[in-house]
Amino acid sequence: MTAASGIRTHSPRRRPLIVGAAAVLLAVLLGAGITLLNGGAPLAIDAAWQSLMVSMRSPFTAGLALFLNSFGGGIVAVLVVPLSIVALLLLLRRPWAALFSVAAALAGTLGVQLLKHLFARPRPEDILVHSDFGSFPSGHTANAAVIAVTLSVLFPVVWVRIAGVAYVLLMAWSRTLLGAHWLSDTVGGALIGAGVVLLLWAFSARWLEAERLARAHSRAGSRATGHASP
Repeated sequence: MTAASGIRTHSPRRRPLIVGAAAVLLAVLLGAGITLLNGGAPLAIDAAWQSLMVSMRSPFTAGLALFLNSFGGGIVAVLVVPLSIVALLLLLRRPWAALFSVAAALAGTLGVQLLKHLFARPRPEDILVHSDFGSFPSGHTANAAVIAVTLSVLFPVVWVRIAGVAYVLLMAWSRTLLGAHWLSDTVGGALIGAGVVLLLWAFSARWLEAERLARAHSRAGSRATGHASP
């Protein structure tokens, strides 16, 4: 790394490129396996998990799952949450990060819709909410993974990553409790959501890291001179 900028001179692309490509490939292979080898029918683990979820239904669990259904989908997930993240990043003076978050959200949505129409898997019959076409992959879980990985990339601290993992798992649980998806659908959603963000990061990591470090240095300088910085 250079002494002047503190930015690594080598490309940080290889690891996110490999992991992201592997995640996307696994999502596609999982969907293809379910569709071609199983006719879209639930796997044994899907049926067992769905039976467990039905037994867990109560006013409290169903209420929580319905809240996540609204928060993780529709206009909230497509517009409100992404625009809130963009506004936060612009407030923090990180325009490259804001652009990255927009690209990640769009790529995640596109990836989910492509796989839904490619595999056309039927949803569980015991579904408690209205949902769109295609059960595989889970769009709600994919959106959660996109948000979790995007924020983990932009704010690389442990608590952000722990919160992100917890959010993805909670969203996956809620989708199966409501009968909107099979367990394997949520696995596919998490893979495609995380994978597309990592692929984007592989080609933008240098600029994002440079912006993050520049912002950190600016804040450190502001504190040293007694000036506040957002």
